[in-house]
Amino acid sequence: MIEVGDLRKGMIILVDGEPYRVIDVNKHHMAMGRGIIRTKLKSVKTGLVRDQNFNSGDKVEEADLTFKPAQYLYKDGDHYYFMCLDDYEQYSLSEEELEDAKWYLVENMELNLVFLEGQVIGVQLPNVVTLKVVETEPAFKGDTVSGSGKPAILETGLRITVPFFVEAGEYVKVDTRTGEYVERA
Repeated sequence: MIEVGDLRKGMIILVDGEPYRVIDVNKHHMAMGRGIIRTKLKSVKTGLVRDQNFNSGDKVEEADLTFKPAQYLYKDGDHYYFMCLDDYEQYSLSEEELEDAKWYLVENMELNLVFLEGQVIGVQLPNVVTLKVVETEPAFKGDTVSGSGKPAILETGLRITVPFFVEAGEYVKVDTRTGEYVERA
């Protein structure tokens, strides 16, 4: 059992015996009362999205997940193909099932496949991945004063903000949990 205050985006929980992926979590505090945890949940089986409110202090059951080491092979149409490293079994996931993880997948990358009741339901990415900068604006002298950054497009199509000194063709490390630039690789 896990307390609803500890719910995070991407977790798989059981609500009324059905597995749901947490899409969004917001905490609201009432004056002179207990807080409310508002969540947006997506059914793992049907893909339907529902809003669910919990009282602060409630507990929900975490789904019994299995993780297997795997390697990302290739993309064909809107399906992504993976191979388990222990038994060389191949699995495919659609773009819908991968959600935002598709922006961090590079061929031959090692990750974990997530299984629920023998069915693959998603991937668990490493916390940081290295991606190539394909397109970004050139840096100009004096740009460092503003301190914000400039937009860049990475090899997977992901758009992030990078520091002014990063140029096209360089590799950068990106945090897969937040989608933000970490450092130059």
